Amino acid sequence: MRVFLTGLSYRTAPLDVRERLALPEASLPQALDALRLGPGVEEALILSTCNRVEIALTTAAGSTPEAVTAFIVDSLATRHLIEPAWLSPHLYHLEDQEAVRHIFRVAASLDSMVLGEPQILGQLKAAYNAARQHGSLSGLLDSILTRAFTVAKRVRSETEIGRSAVSISYAAIELAKQIFGDLRSKKVLLVGAGKMSELAARHLHRAGCAQILVTNRTRSRAVDMAALVGGHVIEYDSFNARLPEIDIVLTSSGAPEYVLKKEEMKQVLRKRQNRPIFIIDIAVPRNVDPEVNQLENIYLYDIDDLGREVQANRLAREREASQAEQIIEEEIQRLFERMKAREVAPTIVSLQQHLDDLGRLELERFRGKFGQLTPQQEETLAAYTRGLLHKIAHGPLIEIRRAASQPEGDRILTLIRRMFRLEEP
Repeated sequence: MRVFLTGLSYRTAPLDVRERLALPEASLPQALDALRLGPGVEEALILSTCNRVEIALTTAAGSTPEAVTAFIVDSLATRHLIEPAWLSPHLYHLEDQEAVRHIFRVAASLDSMVLGEPQILGQLKAAYNAARQHGSLSGLLDSILTRAFTVAKRVRSETEIGRSAVSISYAAIELAKQIFGDLRSKKVLLVGAGKMSELAARHLHRAGCAQILVTNRTRSRAVDMAALVGGHVIEYDSFNARLPEIDIVLTSSGAPEYVLKKEEMKQVLRKRQNRPIFIIDIAVPRNVDPEVNQLENIYLYDIDDLGREVQANRLAREREASQAEQIIEEEIQRLFERMKAREVAPTIVSLQQHLDDLGRLELERFRGKFGQLTPQQEETLAAYTRGLLHKIAHGPLIEIRRAASQPEGDRILTLIRRMFRLEEP
């Protein structure tokens, strides 16, 4: 069985490309079903976040990388109504051990925009649960992801990388402090009540901000989040009317179009008598028209801007990341050793059964030539036959077990199967 991963991330694609590829949660089952129709595809997983869209598949051993890669690219292009040629330059394609290494690194937050941030692990677990509930995980990929979660836990417990990490939402609040200084007198509006908004709300609350307003298309979620931070809920349909009194706006909603536009923000500035407004847009697709940033006294930052703000923190964590990479390499070696051991087990069983069958057939063939044997003689003859066959099998069995940890293992197994005329496991 083969493992393939194709995707794009903040490293390979700008925000406007990632926006085009973002997959709504409601579309996930249909997308997984489409992937399962691919050439030899056994399992499928889709991870779609603000910073990456990745598809992981396991396929039958005969599937070619070219066919699988072409299928994934065509699937993405068709689903999102874009040309494959436009999309392809932003994609990376990984196979087998490299694909597993990437999954482990993503789970451990070594490939995140903010090194060590914990949010990606929760997002990967959510993608895993969705795929498993839909029936698109049941074997090797399931085992790889389960191991990835263990690796992430080990990285966090054995290194300091998680303790010093910051999230995008935390970086946004730190930036607000740089612009306004003390946030205790500032009024904040959170548009959207998802995980990112919740994290930002908690950071704001810890920063001493006592005036937090929350709005969301589903009011009950806004109520829940406001309760976490002692905030107040305002109606989604009318939040624009409250903007003149707001100092900081953080948008993280799943709205399909801009919720803040240039012309209406001009009116807001007039009513505020040009007092500055700080807008943080951490939604993908974006909630705020980028042209808003052209207005004087409006400071607009999107998720890529925040990524650049926090990039400096990455260097301080490289030492811990190096230790984490060593942990990942250890875990990859262990995983592939176990996988190889499982692969050779059928060959070992098949060889032992084949030799036992040969011994039994030969005993039956020669039994009539020995005349009447006593029970003791029968057992002695059977023990002699077993001993001889075990000595014959000893060398091949050593080579089979050695093949489990060798690069040329598949060639050795194929040769032994041919020598003893064993059926493919």
